[in-house]
Amino acid sequence: MTKLIAILNVIAWAGFWAFGYIALTSDDLTDSQLTIAAILAFAGLVTGVMAYMKLARASEASGYAKGSSQLNTAARDRAQEEWGK
Repeated sequence: MTKLIAILNVIAWAGFWAFGYIALTSDDLTDSQLTIAAILAFAGLVTGVMAYMKLARASEASGYAKGSSQLNTAARDRAQEEWGK
């Protein structure tokens, strides 16, 4: 499954860069073509970020990457209580 997400990630970022470049640099696009290119670039951006986050979480869960140093719920609640003191 992670290989499929990785392929989706590459395709999404390629679409973001390709359609973003078209939307920003092309002089002879109609308004509707420009809008479609911008929407496709945004869709590539959102899909790429979501796929990247899924891959990062999967690599942390499998032990391939070092996990993030987030606090557990109890430690976070203690820190929040002590903030205003």
